[in-house]
Amino acid sequence: MAVYITGSVAYDRIMNFSGKFADSILPDRTDNLNVSFYIDRMEQKPGGNAGNVAHTLKLLGENSVIIACVGEDFDPYKELLQKRGLPLDGIRRMDNERTAAAYIITDSDGNQITGFHAAAMLSQSDYAFPALNPEDDLGIISPSNPVDMRDHARLYRTRGVRYIYDPAQQLPVIPPTDLLEGIRGAYLLVGNDYEIGLITKTVGLGRKELAAMTARGLVTTLGERGSLVTENDGEEAAVPAVPVSAVADPTGAGDAYRAGLVKGLLLKQPLLECARLGATCAAYCLEHNGTQEHDFNLDDFFRRHAGAFGEGL
Repeated sequence: MAVYITGSVAYDRIMNFSGKFADSILPDRTDNLNVSFYIDRMEQKPGGNAGNVAHTLKLLGENSVIIACVGEDFDPYKELLQKRGLPLDGIRRMDNERTAAAYIITDSDGNQITGFHAAAMLSQSDYAFPALNPEDDLGIISPSNPVDMRDHARLYRTRGVRYIYDPAQQLPVIPPTDLLEGIRGAYLLVGNDYEIGLITKTVGLGRKELAAMTARGLVTTLGERGSLVTENDGEEAAVPAVPVSAVADPTGAGDAYRAGLVKGLLLKQPLLECARLGATCAAYCLEHNGTQEHDFNLDDFFRRHAGAFGEGL
């Protein structure tokens, strides 16, 4: 059994702004915007959606193959992945490029403004998938090089491999035809409320219609309001967020959620239970600064999960 994650490996520059963006932005002047935010703290952390999902999956007892391009400054991140026992064979190093970087400003309400420099991620991964097994393997198509996102989805469909389609931040640059193609062949479609809204606007289909195009359904994350599961037959169920001791940083919580979702699928759980596992993972991430700073053992994880949802697996 293998999990393949097409996505980004990046360095996150996480910055905190003690005020509120809304107090500095005039709604009627957004056509001539010129704002500055005084940053209280800045930290550099390992990040990128593929690296983040792989980290939480490892905590859940699952190895994954990260498929991404990195730059000449990758060594510190490489050492971290090796220390965690994660394979490197899906990572392509570009010696004349930098590793992708995200510049994330979070205000006191948890709102975020992010700038992303793709750098090495502009190159294709060229990964050959030497050992795909349609019986057990699972792919994740996360924001990455758009050509990789399209080609890997096509490969999974051709080979009969289940995959989660999660285009997220790449939605503005994915052609509508590629977007529909990716959704039609997917096992599961995932996105936050804004992203799913953008997809419905782009392709002219509602949430339940999108879910019906997939083999399993649609999962929409809603931040502090939890998430919404839409089965491919149209049945819907809400999943509450898991309580946290304190929200240290919302960055990466969505990626942690996706790792829990994947774990549930690997355990052959109902989609509702997969989403609940995702909510528990997200809670751990929310309680830490950075996207890969959280840690847990499986006993503690399932104890917390059962406490939040009143039942265990």
